[in-house]
Amino acid sequence: MNRQNGAERPYDVVLFGATGFVGKLTAAYLAEHAPDGCRWALAGRSRSKLEQLRGHLTTIDPRCADLPLLTADAGDPGALRELAESAHVVASTVGPYVWYGEKLVAACAEAGTDYADLTGEAEFVDRMYLAHDARARETGARLVHACGFDSVPHDLGVLFTVQQLPQDVPLTVDGFVRSNAVFSGGTFASALTAMARGPQTLRAARERRLHEPRLVGRRVRVPQGSPHFSRRTGTWALPLPTLDPRIVERSARALERYGPDFRYRHFASVKHLPVALGGTAALGALAGAAQVPAVRDWLTSRYEPGSGPDAQRRRRSWFTVRFVGEGGGRRVYTEVSGGDPGYDETAKMLAESALALALDELPATSGQVTTAAAMGDALLGRLRAAGLGFRVAAVR
Repeated sequence: MNRQNGAERPYDVVLFGATGFVGKLTAAYLAEHAPDGCRWALAGRSRSKLEQLRGHLTTIDPRCADLPLLTADAGDPGALRELAESAHVVASTVGPYVWYGEKLVAACAEAGTDYADLTGEAEFVDRMYLAHDARARETGARLVHACGFDSVPHDLGVLFTVQQLPQDVPLTVDGFVRSNAVFSGGTFASALTAMARGPQTLRAARERRLHEPRLVGRRVRVPQGSPHFSRRTGTWALPLPTLDPRIVERSARALERYGPDFRYRHFASVKHLPVALGGTAALGALAGAAQVPAVRDWLTSRYEPGSGPDAQRRRRSWFTVRFVGEGGGRRVYTEVSGGDPGYDETAKMLAESALALALDELPATSGQVTTAAAMGDALLGRLRAAGLGFRVAAVR
């Protein structure tokens, strides 16, 4: 075991927000899969809810009866400082992160504690870079955002695809996402918050670009692309304005294996044109509604945070991300696949990310880093062993 962050601390992993919808799933995954000798704890603002969760976890593993419980509120800097100082890794499920996330990131950056979360909020990630990347580099903390479906399958899927292509040549990769899953109240609230904060998101992105180091001797691009019918996948490809391509971009900037000139595009993959048109119209309508506070509040109230699809619905859910990579005269088709993306698989991804940060031999990184740059092959191996599919479909 590699507890990399200096002096011994009581816990290898602390799960913050453990009593929320995804938090409970992540806690259950850790109860079943955390290795012997891994010291982990549950954290949240309600002691009684934490005790109820611990009672449930003992049905998975009786040893969870002794699981430590830590109380802390997302708005209490002192409690979060104590939390961060007690752990090598803190994994957080508490969102929307733009409202509730920064104080914990600040505490981890100051304490030299690794941090992982599930955010898909571009504004939050950029603001955390501006505010806390420099301090995290000084203390050795790794701040790893987007450790769930946003953006692990895409970030590690592109890394896996690049590894199948020649080195030191220009490379292009296109990703095509399909899923039949439904969302929880927390995910819906985060999405509406992001849609309502378009100007703030743009300002944060512009300010980040002013502070990020420039690449020298290499080029990385993530153009949005345009809607089209892809003959390579036999589906309609619709550009996805999510955080995922930005995460891929940062991995490509950090890792020279992506070549001297790298380009990535990110699409939703839809089989039938009417469905594609309807989905685009619905997304546009939702984005417009999010600009009106009263309508946004009403929509949020329809899906209460803490609610989500039941186990039966999650068992029917699936996702695939197909990648087409080209370079050096070679074309490769790869695929990342799994079950319910937003909850069961996201809990798995966050838990395995936290375990990798706490226990695995990893590259020497610090500051705000991506899953590919911070954990790369170690996390890819963990997720394959845990049942996620990473495969080469064809090579031409």
